[in-house]
Amino acid sequence: MSRLAIDSTYMRSVLDSLLHIPSPTGYTDMAVRFVTEELERLGLSVELTRRGAIRAVRPGREKRGARAIVSHLDTLGAQVKYLKDNGRLEIVPIGTWSARFAEGARATVFSEKGGHRGTVLPLKASGHTFDEEIDSLPIGWEHVEFRIDALSRDRQDIEKLGIDVGDIIAVDPQPEFLDNGFIVSRHLDDKAGVAAVLAALKAIQDEGSETPVDIHWLFTIAEEIGVGASSILTNEIASMITVDNGTTAPGQNSDEFGVTVAMADQTGPFDYHLTRKLVSLCRDNDIRFQKDVFRYYRSDSASAIEAGHDVRTALITFGVDASHGYERIHGDALRSLAELITAYAVSPVLSSSDFVQTKGFKSRPTD
Repeated sequence: MSRLAIDSTYMRSVLDSLLHIPSPTGYTDMAVRFVTEELERLGLSVELTRRGAIRAVRPGREKRGARAIVSHLDTLGAQVKYLKDNGRLEIVPIGTWSARFAEGARATVFSEKGGHRGTVLPLKASGHTFDEEIDSLPIGWEHVEFRIDALSRDRQDIEKLGIDVGDIIAVDPQPEFLDNGFIVSRHLDDKAGVAAVLAALKAIQDEGSETPVDIHWLFTIAEEIGVGASSILTNEIASMITVDNGTTAPGQNSDEFGVTVAMADQTGPFDYHLTRKLVSLCRDNDIRFQKDVFRYYRSDSASAIEAGHDVRTALITFGVDASHGYERIHGDALRSLAELITAYAVSPVLSSSDFVQTKGFKSRPTD
C-alpha cells in the first residue's frame, strides 16, 4: 500500500485553529498567514501571488509534469450594502448562500477602526411586537439586517463607529468537535479540506517520501465567488486535484464516511483517466470511497479550466451535510481524504504525456 498514516490529532487541531480565523472572500490575510506559517513549519518554502493565494512546491524527481493539490481558504460571509436610518446595516452575501442560514447568526463587521460584534436578524424579529408576522416574513437578504452591538441609533451613529459601505462581515463558525468523530460548524467548506491537505503533507514529510514529480500545494482565496484557481497554476502542472466538500443529501451518493470521488459537476465530467486513477488508488489502498455527481456545484477545477489552463482536473471531497449552512462532517472522511492525497502524491507517472503539453494520439493520458 502506498497510503501513509495520517496524524488525526494534528488534522483536528489545524481545523480548529482555522475555524477560529475569519476569512470570508476578500478578508483572507489572517488565514493566509496561518497556513503560510504552517507550510514553513512543515519544511516548505512559500510564495504568494499578487492577490494573496499560496503556492508551495515540494520537489520531486522531475519538475515537468507536476501535480497540484488545491484547496481554498476563503469562506462565505457578507458585506455592508447600506447604512440604515434605524442604526442597522443592510447587507448582501459574499458567495452563494441563503439568508435562511444567516438569520440569528452572530458575526463581526470589520471597519477601518476595528471590529464590531453584532447579529444578523430578520427585519421583524420580535414576536411581542409583530406577532405572527415574524412567521410570514419572506426569506431573502433584503429581509434581514445587521444589528450592531454598540450605540447605533441612526446613520450618524454608525458613521461615528467607522463602519461604511463595503465593510466585510464574518459569521461566527460555532464549531463543535464531538467525541464520536462528528464535527459541526459553519465554514467547514473548505477549512476541513485545507486541514486534510496539510495533514497529508505532514505525513509525506514525516515519512520522507519521494514523489515522481513536483507537488504544488496551492491554497486559493476566492473560490466562493468563482475566481478560485484561475491564476495560480504554472505551466509545469499537468494534473490538478481539487479538495473540497461533497454534499450529502437525498439524491446524492456522497457520504460523511470515506472519501467521495466526484465524477462530474455542473461544468461537466472530470478527467476520465485522472478520476479512474484516483478510484484505483482507493481500491488498491483499502481507502473507503464512493462516487458522486454534483448538479449545482463548481470548484477550483472549473475556474482553472475556464481560465485556459491545459491541465487534467479531478475533485475529491469529504461528505458534508447542510452545505453552505450549519455544516456537519465526520473525521473518518477527512482521514480517508488525506490518505488518498498521500497515495496519489507518491504514485508513479504512467504516461509520458504528463511531461509534454501536446502529444500524438497513441500516448494516452493516464497520469
